[in-house]
Amino acid sequence: MTIYYSTNRRVPEVALDQALLVGQAGDRGLYMPRPVPQFTRELLSRARDLPYAELAAAVLEPYAQGVFDREALEEICQDAYNYEVPLEQVHQNRHLLRLDRGPTASFKDFAARFMGRALDRLVRARGQELLILTATSGDTGSAIAHAFYGLQGIRVVVLFPLAEVSARQRKQMTTLGGNVTTIAVEGKFDDCQALVKQAFADPDLARLNLSSANSINIGRLLPQSVYYLYAVSRLADLAGGEPVVFSVPSGNFGDLMGGLLAFKGGLKVARFVVATNANDEVPRFFATGRYQKIVPSIDCISNAMNVGHPSNLARLVDLYGGWMDEQGNLLEPPDMDAIRRDLYAVSIDDDLTRATIAEVYRAYGAILEPHGAVGWAGLMRYLEEHPEDDRLVAISLETAHPAKFPEEIRALTGIDPPLPPSLQGIETRSEQYGHMGVDYPWFKEFLVHHYTH
Repeated sequence: MTIYYSTNRRVPEVALDQALLVGQAGDRGLYMPRPVPQFTRELLSRARDLPYAELAAAVLEPYAQGVFDREALEEICQDAYNYEVPLEQVHQNRHLLRLDRGPTASFKDFAARFMGRALDRLVRARGQELLILTATSGDTGSAIAHAFYGLQGIRVVVLFPLAEVSARQRKQMTTLGGNVTTIAVEGKFDDCQALVKQAFADPDLARLNLSSANSINIGRLLPQSVYYLYAVSRLADLAGGEPVVFSVPSGNFGDLMGGLLAFKGGLKVARFVVATNANDEVPRFFATGRYQKIVPSIDCISNAMNVGHPSNLARLVDLYGGWMDEQGNLLEPPDMDAIRRDLYAVSIDDDLTRATIAEVYRAYGAILEPHGAVGWAGLMRYLEEHPEDDRLVAISLETAHPAKFPEEIRALTGIDPPLPPSLQGIETRSEQYGHMGVDYPWFKEFLVHHYTH
């Protein structure tokens, strides 16, 4: 049976239900699975023939033993994954995995919809209420807001940096109301994330029954491991073990951690390209073995990746035998040789991001948005430096719909990307959201005043 331990190693291990409900461990660490379940030969042999929802239930079953049985997982996944997961061939053996077809046109839908349905079952079974606190740098807030909207017994508070989300991203989360409250913060994503983490660690707020839907919650990572297996099953020989190259645009590193769980579970990956924007604290860490946060984070057009201290780096360090606390202090070094063997980290600035959007559209007719362009540019950089892997299937993750960034796409390609259903009519919807500074006492008082019965 898989159990979950804290990366800070100071609290008891728990089952998946407790890890989902509390989000962050009591010692401010992040939950990790032990052991990482291994993909069976039988699953690998038939993965190509399974629809996405069925594959997700099969992958998640060993993670959920004792909490959700296979029937419950199949019901959750059938309800959550009722949209396409396209693989687009761009050029020869280089592909895009488009994760932007869900109800909020972002890869965050894969985890948010699973979490919403899983937590709804747990809360109803226990007859309790839950208050979800979420910080967002772009798409997390809208995905969580939509996934949890209208659920009885679950209330949601979303913090977002006012100056760093696009208008369409903002309106996806500020036009719902109901059990969803949004607050604009006069600060950075890292400030929003710090406020949420401080609230979790505040004993005065324990009575509010807080949880997180950020990627600090293990429930965000587990569903994100599925689409790596799905993509490989469609493009490569899983049973024969032919490795692939993945490129993952990375901000808070939850998406990459989903891939690494699949990798540790037996998926054959030659290398993960870890593509960041100008917030290059992780590429520098991989190169030098020394970690230094970027404070404040750098504003880039790939706004969801404007993270100067990724929470999930503690999980990555743990996965490779080290120990990093929530402040970014490296208490025990990880196996840097193994990290460099499995991962290639690269920073892509805004100029190259824009040039990549224009060039890929001109050469291949494929439309990238800024985050996906960071991933694609990182992949091209890796293949230039490692021509021996040029023959392998290469898959770059496209994490948001280009229509969320119409001004950039129009300026760089001359076209207006068509609006997906989730964005149609959004400009005319009325918004409602609060404002605050980077002020924890104010945030604490807000939570106590509005959510104490």
